Amino acid sequence: MAEKLEQQNHCTLCPRQCGADRTQGQGFCGGGPKAKIARAALHFWEEPCISGEEGSGTVFFSGCPLQCCFCQNHKISNANFGREVSTARLGEIFLELQAQGANNINLVTAGHYAPQVIEALGLVKGRLHIPVVYNSSGYEEMSTLRLLEGYVDIYLPDLKYMDNQRAQRYSGAANYVEKATAAILEMYRQAGPAVFDEAGHMKKGMIVRHMVLPGGIKDACAVLEWLKENLPLDNVWVSVMSQYTPFYKSGEYPEIHRRLNQKEYNAVLDALDSLEIENGFVQELSSAKEEYTPDFCLQGV
Repeated sequence: MAEKLEQQNHCTLCPRQCGADRTQGQGFCGGGPKAKIARAALHFWEEPCISGEEGSGTVFFSGCPLQCCFCQNHKISNANFGREVSTARLGEIFLELQAQGANNINLVTAGHYAPQVIEALGLVKGRLHIPVVYNSSGYEEMSTLRLLEGYVDIYLPDLKYMDNQRAQRYSGAANYVEKATAAILEMYRQAGPAVFDEAGHMKKGMIVRHMVLPGGIKDACAVLEWLKENLPLDNVWVSVMSQYTPFYKSGEYPEIHRRLNQKEYNAVLDALDSLEIENGFVQELSSAKEEYTPDFCLQGV
């Protein structure tokens, strides 16, 4: 796979464009020559149409192009905990999750390993019969997304911010808005309108997520407005999350070193109603619990 070798030698897979030689070391994201994962197991805490009762076959990849100060998965995203696996083993993991009854294969933060994912999916083509979900921060490079066309059935991106100053402050990404909005439009172009089976499981399509941050009402409303103006929301689902928990380095930012309150979340839900966004998901504030963070112990790796 010549394209894979070129990308490994001078990596441009994510918007950081760090140019690292990942055959010899790590890129900005923490990624090296092999895919690195921290957990591969059934996961029951995604949106109902993704997890269902059977669970989503979730593969958590180590490393991340973003540097979110509040990341609940910081053990793997920032500390880069995990184990390197071959593409053959990665393909086996997909099949093992399918055999466990997973509704789908859920690739969490996999963009910096896109060539390895594509190769692994190619190895199990014809044997993998469940949808592939690409679970993303939204901070993606267009050329990488285009490599994934035909391999991904469901896109599950975040749209974390519509304010680059906030994106820089909390995630170290001053170009987040431009990259994420372009990525989401490309994801919709590939996935198309949502398709569900008789049990209500999504088989194809896109869900855009936004987690409301403390003090983030204005930005959250701007996210919803952008979605309303730029996507056909009769065919795309929106997930407005209240699960923010002050993890990791959030203590360095006093304005977000607390949980979201009901008044803030209600204000965003009011905006959701006023924009007449009907296809979507909301949460109870009780979802903001540390026990919802997966145990990264190399299960299934």
